[in-house]
Amino acid sequence: MSEWRGVRSRLERLVRELAKFGTVGAFGFLVNVAVFNLCIHTLGLATVRSGVIATAVAIGTNYVGNRYWTYRHSDKSRVHREVSLFLLFSGIGMVIENGVLALSHYGLDYTSPLADNIAKNVIGLGIGTVFRFWSYRTWVFRDSDAAREREEAALAEARERRAAGAGSRSGGRAGVAGLPAQEEREDRRVLLK
Repeated sequence: MSEWRGVRSRLERLVRELAKFGTVGAFGFLVNVAVFNLCIHTLGLATVRSGVIATAVAIGTNYVGNRYWTYRHSDKSRVHREVSLFLLFSGIGMVIENGVLALSHYGLDYTSPLADNIAKNVIGLGIGTVFRFWSYRTWVFRDSDAAREREEAALAEARERRAAGAGSRSGGRAGVAGLPAQEEREDRRVLLK
């Protein structure tokens, strides 16, 4: 049973991390698409140059989101190392993303705005995102052991409270938050005051 709890805990943590990473990435995607199309259509810059500028702006946006939200619990004692690795792996992701764009635009001669956007913002960005997720969580935003232990303890405590509250004072009837109905009503009263 304890093995299952460990696996479940790690899986829940991974799902939360993926959701946060995806949210930050979605915002970065919007920045990337907007800057890319602004550079091409308004400023008249070359396709790959526009892609590199757009990716660089999105990298800055994503660093802030990932550092202060997705991986806020990670070790903050070596920020210079973290920034250096983030820029290195983001640069590799940029090469992947814009390499697909260059191959499509110059190698395969798909030069329409739609083809450029699909090559860069769907195919290239998709491949680059998988690489970035793996590299950021493996090398850049590493958990400190203490932070990981605190998070796992908090998850275990929350599960125990839910399990204990489900069958206790309310005759087996649990409220929406996993608390017995009486405790949930009391919590609502406190929140409304």
